[in-house]
Amino acid sequence: MAYELEMSPQLEQIDGEISDNFRALANGFQKLDKIKDPNRQSKQLEELTGKMRECKRLIKEFDREIKDEENRNTPELNKQLNERKQSLIKELNSYVALRKTYMSSLGNKKIELFDIGGGASEPAAEDNVQMASSMTNQELINAGTKTMDETDQAIERSKIVVEKTIEVGTQTAVSLKGQTEQMGRIVNDLDTIHFSIKKATQLVKEIGRQVATDKCIMAFLFLIVCGVIAIIVVKIVHPNNTSISPIPGLAPPAPARKLLSVQDMGV
Repeated sequence: MAYELEMSPQLEQIDGEISDNFRALANGFQKLDKIKDPNRQSKQLEELTGKMRECKRLIKEFDREIKDEENRNTPELNKQLNERKQSLIKELNSYVALRKTYMSSLGNKKIELFDIGGGASEPAAEDNVQMASSMTNQELINAGTKTMDETDQAIERSKIVVEKTIEVGTQTAVSLKGQTEQMGRIVNDLDTIHFSIKKATQLVKEIGRQVATDKCIMAFLFLIVCGVIAIIVVKIVHPNNTSISPIPGLAPPAPARKLLSVQDMGV
């Protein structure tokens, strides 16, 4: 059937490689029946597993090429190509089931058909290779719709997380802006307080100088007053003391008066 179809060169090459791998798998399983050593059987199964991996990759590539050429091909040719793809999938599934049978008989659980990396295992090959041959078109559409819905839900959850992150970032930016403005006001207040303290210090110094000057004047006036009082006291006590110069504005002491009798008056 593969050679009756009008395939493009790319599809013919892929189809030929798949057929070659299928022949290698058939020969490999025939040889496996003749091997009695469990270790050699395990090694042979590993080689066949590699062939099945390659077949799976080629079938996927075959499917991609069909989709790329779908618009250029006639509906009938597209139908035949899809049937060819499903026949390839069925044949690969038969080898997968055969491999599982041999693995069960050997009790070998170390070999996984579609493992990735060193030793990482995945579900069984039949579950991994979910082939279109076992599903109707409606089931395929439902499965695709379900996957798209799950993807949409994941995208919506991601959007919600992003929106919340943006909201938190905006609130943080507003809070930081408010704190920055508050810090600016505090700095301005500190500058004002510093200036006020500086002016107050200068004023206190000026007041101190004025107070010191006033004290000196008061002390000098006190000394003058004390001196004047002392001179007045001395003049009163010793009125005839000529060594003390008269105080300006102070009248000299009055002379002593005598009382005259009638006889002295010649009466």
